[in-house]
Amino acid sequence: MTSDFTHVPVLLPQVLESLQPRPGGAYIDATLGAAGHAEAVLARSSPSGRLLGIDADPAALAAARRRLEPFGDRAILVESYFDNLLSVAQQYGFDPSDGILFDLGVSSPQLDQPERGFSFQTDAPLDMRFGPTAQHSAADLIAELPQDELRRIFSEYGEERYSGRIARHIVEERQRAPILTTRQLATLVARSKPGTEHINPATRIFQALRIAVNDELGRLQAALPQALQILAVGGRLAVISFHSLEDRIVKQFMRREARDCVCPPDLPQCICGHKATLRILTPRPIAADESETRNNPRARSAKLRVAEKIAVYTATPLSHAGEGHDRG
Repeated sequence: MTSDFTHVPVLLPQVLESLQPRPGGAYIDATLGAAGHAEAVLARSSPSGRLLGIDADPAALAAARRRLEPFGDRAILVESYFDNLLSVAQQYGFDPSDGILFDLGVSSPQLDQPERGFSFQTDAPLDMRFGPTAQHSAADLIAELPQDELRRIFSEYGEERYSGRIARHIVEERQRAPILTTRQLATLVARSKPGTEHINPATRIFQALRIAVNDELGRLQAALPQALQILAVGGRLAVISFHSLEDRIVKQFMRREARDCVCPPDLPQCICGHKATLRILTPRPIAADESETRNNPRARSAKLRVAEKIAVYTATPLSHAGEGHDRG
């Protein structure tokens, strides 16, 4: 690896204020990374607070183990994707937990490791997998997906205006030669778009592929109900997102679980039996202030949403949940 996996945790004071770590508490960092948030939670919950750290990236886990070594057996670290949250928490005795944190997206150290293929700044294999168990690399998707599916990924996950044109050019190019490196893809994308943007032409395409490769949105949708199930009543759920699609999933989940009835609005009476299990503590997401964004540019797009569990959670089938209730 070419990076030492150092990393500045975003919104750290706000996360600590949200989770309120205390001695004897049990906490989960579901996206451990380099353990900046985890280190602060363990320090704040000394001498007896425990933390379960989960990450799919072996390099991140190795760095986290070094960083958290002073806390001894108060820190338990597990290699896994966070959509296995419930089974991992039960296996290691963190069900129930007093606080759960998600810090979503790609970390700066991952971007700084050229061999991982997350960045178009240097030429590298087109990989983008967070962990070694991911089924497909970005190069696999580029080589195998139909043009319409590539267009959908670029449009939905990257909000790319020229998604159709880029997808068509990729399919035409791969018929001549395989697209295997970050530079090949970035060059092709640049040729497919007019040069009028203030960001690199490949930015949205690389973001979209990373989300697709790691099924980031699907894993988030699967993990949030598990987190709510694990939390003790009075426990806090804190989620930092960096993408509008992630934030929308978190917002809608919290709003749904903060309501009693989640039936479609056109039903004359409630048939879902759903009861509120969350109290939203951030009506608007918390953003980094000017000082933090100046010192840590990654924090510019960070949004923190926090909710407190107020009752035992019983999953309600999503087919009863009408998004028409979500007016914000």
